[in-house]
This record gives sequence, C-alpha cells and structure tokens, in this order.
Amino acid sequence: MPSAVALIPARHGSKRVPGKNVRVLRGHPMLAYAIAPALESGVFEAVIVSTDSRETAAIARHYGAEVPFLRPSELAGDKSPDIEWVAYTLNMLSQHGRRWDCFSILRPTSPFRTADTIRRAWAQFTGQEGVDSLRAIEKCAQHPAKMWVVQGDRMVPLLQPSDPDAPPWHSQPYQALPPIYVQNASLEIAWTRVVAETRTIAGDVLVPFMTREYEGFDINDPHDWMIAERLLADGVVTLPPVAQEPYEAVLNG
Repeated sequence: MPSAVALIPARHGSKRVPGKNVRVLRGHPMLAYAIAPALESGVFEAVIVSTDSRETAAIARHYGAEVPFLRPSELAGDKSPDIEWVAYTLNMLSQHGRRWDCFSILRPTSPFRTADTIRRAWAQFTGQEGVDSLRAIEKCAQHPAKMWVVQGDRMVPLLQPSDPDAPPWHSQPYQALPPIYVQNASLEIAWTRVVAETRTIAGDVLVPFMTREYEGFDINDPHDWMIAERLLADGVVTLPPVAQEPYEAVLNG
C-alpha cells in the first residue's frame, strides 16, 4: 500500500468569514474537524497543517497535527494558488528526509467530512491504475447550461448543445440536461510525483469521488455558516468526534 500524508491548509487571512479556519463550531475550531478524521482514518503516516499563523499552529498541535514550519506570507494570500504552498510544503519536508507516495488535501471548511469519507476515497484512489489524482465532486445544483455571458446590453448562453437543430439548453428542464458535476472542497488525493511532473496538484487523469449527503458541504461565507449551524441544530448532520478537550478550555485552564 502506498504511503500518504494529509495536508491541511489553514492560512490566517479570510475576508468572507474572518478567521474561518479556527472559528468555533460546537465547541471546537473548524480546524479540529479536519485533523480528527484524518487521524482516525488510519490512512496517513502524518497529518500536517500548513499555516502562516503561530496561533493557528498552536491550535493544530493541540488537536494532534504537526506544524513543522510556518508558511511564508507570500504563499498565504487570498489569491495564492494551491500548487505554491503544496510544492513548498512537500519540498521542505523532503529536505528533512520525509517523503510520501501520495498526499491528500483536507480543507477545514468542510466540517462534515468523516474518517469514513477519507477511507472510501483512499480505497477508490488506490484501486485505480494510471491515474494522477482523485477529487471530490457532487451534482450541480445550478446547471451551467442555465448560465449566461453578458456582452454589453446583450447576453449569450454559456453552453449550447452541439447539435444546432436541438432546442437550446437554457430552455430545457433540468432533468433533460446532461448531468454535470462540480468539485467541492472536502478532499483531494494525488501522487506526489504529480507536483514535480506537472506543476499542478491534480495532474491530467482524475478520478471522480462522489461525496454523500453533506460530506462535501463547504463553509465559505456567512450564509454557509448559518446553514451549517441550522443543520446541526436540527440534527440533520453530526460533526466528526474530537478526542481532545476544546482548545479554549486548555487556554483558560
């Protein structure tokens, strides 16, 4: 079985939900709900948090992750592409003799991903041949065939059927349209060679991993946060179990 490392990105800055990676949800910071299932899954030889914040690093260590170094500020902007911090992290670890066959990105903004989610994705990825990576997806709620490009005071459909005699997609019911899937932020898995060979985190041959129910739910703005709290309050979803005491309780000792 190939070796794997979990990489959890948790940069300090966030404009839409300030401090979202460490914002407390039901007693624990969001970061804890990424670390706990990664550890519980048994898939990874190491669980490493990439952050530019000393406070976030302390929280990550409290919940059982490693933070061997801080991420440089130039790789922690809101427009910094993933490939930059992933390549930097893998390179720094490699310099210290730590290398793995695969890496997985587990973002703290998906708090309903579980250890079982990770194990299912890992089994699917390792059961494939000739692939570069796996990425979590779900069926599109808003079909891109219903989307438009505005050009001045006119608009044209973003997508059209290849058959010119077919009725336009924008005027067809959702059920009649080709199924389209969108990636979500719950997890990605790739061979580490992909980073060096393609300078991407995904490569060219991707395996789709279909998330179930709310596994792929992503908190990216205040509205998402309200939905997450309502789902929890109504008992629709549960959070992954966290073994450690809440971080604030430790601070207030």
